Amino acid sequence: MQTQLTQTLECGTDEAGRGCLAGPVTAAAVILPPAYTHPLLTDSKKLTAKQRYQLREEILEVAIAYGIAHVSPQRIDNINILNASIEAMQHAITAMDVLPETILVDGNKFKPYQDIPHHCIVGGDGKYRNIAAASILAKTTRDDVMLAYHQKHPHYGWDSNKGYPTSKHREGIRKYGAVDIHRKTFALLPKQLSLDL
Repeated sequence: MQTQLTQTLECGTDEAGRGCLAGPVTAAAVILPPAYTHPLLTDSKKLTAKQRYQLREEILEVAIAYGIAHVSPQRIDNINILNASIEAMQHAITAMDVLPETILVDGNKFKPYQDIPHHCIVGGDGKYRNIAAASILAKTTRDDVMLAYHQKHPHYGWDSNKGYPTSKHREGIRKYGAVDIHRKTFALLPKQLSLDL
């Protein structure tokens, strides 16, 4: 895994929750010290929950700067999930107290942010440490949000599926209907089942 793409002050940004049926899309932006390394630091999806939370504490401690942002389900429904994901990443960059000189984005879509050069990198969370760190902050922060929502709405299994379209989640929707944090423009149930929204 590489530390940086350029020699400028570089942030990585990534999102979590794009494929979920419920909850926000959450993004993080991170600037790590150029020489920082950690043997476990990689794409958050390749780590256990315990590893992610351990790394989160270290990232928050060593980062030159970081920012985290959420975009609500209502906003997702209004502007679509792609635009909401980009918006969340841009808000996360804005939330940092240091302005980066270069932005590394996980994925293949982004929109210009101020006049800062950006590079879209497919699979970037497994290639660049700044993006990997952002993926960990975004994932753990969003997981915490969904665990809190689970306390209010325990029927959907968000303590385990975090809002993704599992059979338990969809069974909860079928039985109890949708709640305010469900994304109403998403296919909450298979087409053969109807749902009154």
